[in-house]
Amino acid sequence: MPIQPPPGGFGELRAGHLGVRIAANDAERDAAQALRYRIFYEEMGAEPDARARTLKRDIDQFDDVADHLLVIDHALGSGPRAIIGTYRLVQSEAAAKVGSFYSANEYDISTITAFQGRLLELGRSCIDRDYRGRAAMQLLWRGIAAYVFMHRIDVMFGCASLPGTDPDRLDAELTYLHHNHLAPPALRLRAVENRYVSMDRIDPASFDHKRVQQGLPPLIKGYLRLGGFIGDGAVVDHQFNTTDVAVVVKTDLITDKYYRHYERQLREAIY
Repeated sequence: MPIQPPPGGFGELRAGHLGVRIAANDAERDAAQALRYRIFYEEMGAEPDARARTLKRDIDQFDDVADHLLVIDHALGSGPRAIIGTYRLVQSEAAAKVGSFYSANEYDISTITAFQGRLLELGRSCIDRDYRGRAAMQLLWRGIAAYVFMHRIDVMFGCASLPGTDPDRLDAELTYLHHNHLAPPALRLRAVENRYVSMDRIDPASFDHKRVQQGLPPLIKGYLRLGGFIGDGAVVDHQFNTTDVAVVVKTDLITDKYYRHYERQLREAIY
């Protein structure tokens, strides 16, 4: 029997043996948290707190109010053990239950929360090491597009990460993003003052922009391909061993592009 979509969710989109849908139960959410722990803490060097270390789960107060987008390898089955990718989705109503969005820990998000439209915060994205090719990432974006289309999201935003906690090693990447993709003032998030790291670090003529763009993490490149903008200032996240940038995307570009391309599948998936 096929998994029924959770309230407000959508049916599954498939590409061969891979599928993407919203988590339907606590076991699947737990599997997503376990995958996040394995990748963020055991693979990428994040520092777990006592709770995370004991549970072997990446978990916080936002998980209970979020929708969890899952990529599933049906060759491994259809239950929690088949979950090979995830992305956490938090709408405004969900954030209100916690009292804020996660990104507010790093950025002044007042320009976004004042925006007249429906908001979606994206975070905690990861894919199992064995699936980090194009197929799984494309499925995540297709799932986001279906979710955005269904919930009529106007703007999505979140923090995206560059590896490491030394901004000096990321001079070219940060400078490239600042000079080529800085958000317009009406959508520009700014790093909180006590964590603000300037992204305008070196002469933009001193490096090969195309090479730097090609070397950016796939998630950031995906946002930029959709017309995404970068906020003002980076933030060093020592817990997760990353340097974060804020990303904002107006979703009309996503819904237009993906709806045209996957019209039949999206119509069938919306529950």
